[in-house]
Amino acid sequence: MTPSILHQYTLLVNFLGKTLGPDYEVVLHDITCEPSKVIAIANSHISDRTVGSPTTNAALQMLAANSYKTNNYLYNYQVSTEDGRILRASTMFIKDDDGSPIGLLGINFDDSRYKDFCKKLFTNIHPDDFLKVIPAFSPTASVLENPVAQPASLADDFSMDISTLMEKSFNTVTVSLATPLERLTQQEKRTIVQKLQERGVFKLKGGISFVAKRLSCSPATVYRYLGELEN
Repeated sequence: MTPSILHQYTLLVNFLGKTLGPDYEVVLHDITCEPSKVIAIANSHISDRTVGSPTTNAALQMLAANSYKTNNYLYNYQVSTEDGRILRASTMFIKDDDGSPIGLLGINFDDSRYKDFCKKLFTNIHPDDFLKVIPAFSPTASVLENPVAQPASLADDFSMDISTLMEKSFNTVTVSLATPLERLTQQEKRTIVQKLQERGVFKLKGGISFVAKRLSCSPATVYRYLGELEN
């Protein structure tokens, strides 16, 4: 059952969505349920998520890294949408009286239409060669000049279902392997499990069984690897 405190935040989601405007997606995650999911969202056209969509991998990484223990929020880090747009994201940890996380409140700002407008404006008043030296339009320019408190390892993924999210995380972790999965050593499998744990895969429902099947081992073996990593 969703904690009553999270129900109070659903009103805040709608308020912020209307106040900030259509370029700001505001989303509330309930992480007390299994699997964790979106329970309220405003301006959902930005990521095409809906109520019931799974929590993203960036959020799962934050939880896996216990970021909530030393931070009440993380802000101004970059995430990307399925169609390649870069968003400026911020996440607040909603905690219970004991300091344990029960929810996440996220705000994702899509500035793409402002960038398009600025580029058209400069194109009209300056020659093309001039545009190449303006940082905002340089192919190598950073989206944020001075990103504050940006988690360097976070990369978001607005997948629409749990299985896709797990599959993408597994492929990302194993893409550079030179050895076929069926010929991996125990140490190599343990390393994969560690990387998947850091990405929050085992916080997803069915994560243990999924990884065990992909690594051709038993769920008990995956649990053993996770236990060894805690020691």
